[in-house]
Amino acid sequence: METRKHIAAERKKVCNCAQAVVATYTDLAHISEEDAMNLGNAFGSGMGNMQGTCGALTGAAIVLGLVKRDKAQASLAMRNVMNEFQARNGATQCRMLKGVNTGKVLRSCEGCVADACELLEQHLD
Repeated sequence: METRKHIAAERKKVCNCAQAVVATYTDLAHISEEDAMNLGNAFGSGMGNMQGTCGALTGAAIVLGLVKRDKAQASLAMRNVMNEFQARNGATQCRMLKGVNTGKVLRSCEGCVADACELLEQHLD
């Protein structure tokens, strides 16, 4: 699969991180773009704007669930995505990635979206 990370990062300009990821894989997930956007509605800024788990990672989890349609496979793939994202960026929580408490930004939202998509794609095949 040719990477879609650049498409998703571009989408981030008009929606939240979770929506950007989910909307990029509607064909694989067999959902409409409207449904993708609605699925991601509440996951922006670390789920409910509470700066928890990165929305891009949440979006990847949604896509894995819809594509794999198997709880064990989706969970294992998501664990791998989370571990790889953590190793690459130093955090999986929005507040830490954005440097809310430290003032040190570890990764931009567009970068998080691109990374989440790249890692997601490695586990879709």
